[in-house]
Amino acid sequence: MAEGRVDSMTMADGALQELIARTIRAPSSHNTQPWRFRPERGGVSVLADRERRLPVNDPADRELTISCGCALMNLRVATAAAGRAYRLDLLPEGERSSSLARMTWQDGAPDAEDASLASAIETRHTWRERFAPISVSSEVVEALAAMAEQEGARLQEIEQGKPRREAARLVAQGDAVQWRDPSWRRELAGWIRPRRLRDGLAVPGPVAPFARMVVRTFDMGQRVGRHDAQLAEDAPRLMVLSTNGDERIDWLHAGQALERVLLAASQLGLQASYLNQPVQVASLRPRLCDALGVRGHPQILLRLGYPQREPVASPRRRVAELVEPVPGLIRSSFI
Repeated sequence: MAEGRVDSMTMADGALQELIARTIRAPSSHNTQPWRFRPERGGVSVLADRERRLPVNDPADRELTISCGCALMNLRVATAAAGRAYRLDLLPEGERSSSLARMTWQDGAPDAEDASLASAIETRHTWRERFAPISVSSEVVEALAAMAEQEGARLQEIEQGKPRREAARLVAQGDAVQWRDPSWRRELAGWIRPRRLRDGLAVPGPVAPFARMVVRTFDMGQRVGRHDAQLAEDAPRLMVLSTNGDERIDWLHAGQALERVLLAASQLGLQASYLNQPVQVASLRPRLCDALGVRGHPQILLRLGYPQREPVASPRRRVAELVEPVPGLIRSSFI
């Protein structure tokens, strides 16, 4: 991030809209898209939208903050690709504020490494099915791990054999715990949405009411657990993203690291999906560390591989819904 004089001019409406449109292609838990943006003189702030939190699945807003960190990484990449240098301040209004980051545009050369990832913003998707039976090289894994380290996180592989079987077992146990909880099922059902609503776990409109009813009513933990455990065992690569600390600042670093890894992987034809149950269930998280030798605090458990066909993009809300109107800085295009 280049140092230099702060640009006192706000970005034109159309350019800022395009920047945010690319930013919100980031992944988020249940596709809640829990972010908002506040244009400011010479920059933009990323805010947590706590109205879209998951109090049962994510009571501390850990995954919400990680999701916003992913969006922040996209903002960095899109800004660099637009030819802008910037200064980035994390938690600029304190630990408890909804303001997670403030980007201030500056004179100077844009970050070339960030800009080089821009083509992957549109090609990165979540792949929830089985991967193609193609190995992922150790060189790729090492390169992705180095990218996570750039953002203050650690990406560690779970090797085949006993470690992989133990991880799969913890995934299945996590499914069993979550599905046994009626409150968790109701929360999940609430985010099963018709695709036209542009958020949540999108399904065809006529299917949504039936799918919500099934999820609310039936404990499918054993069935889902067997399926997810098999996905874990069969994944070309299964990896844990962890951080040294476990505070909001660490979650922001984890989100930025995750998205940098995902963008770089997408440029190589790889996609990922998540088996976060052993991290989400508090009683299983330390067992994940003990069983697999994970250092620090595990934040994300992801499987990585080559998809068998072109992934389908998840829906995203309109930019106009996500930008806070600030008099004098934006005009009618955000209204």
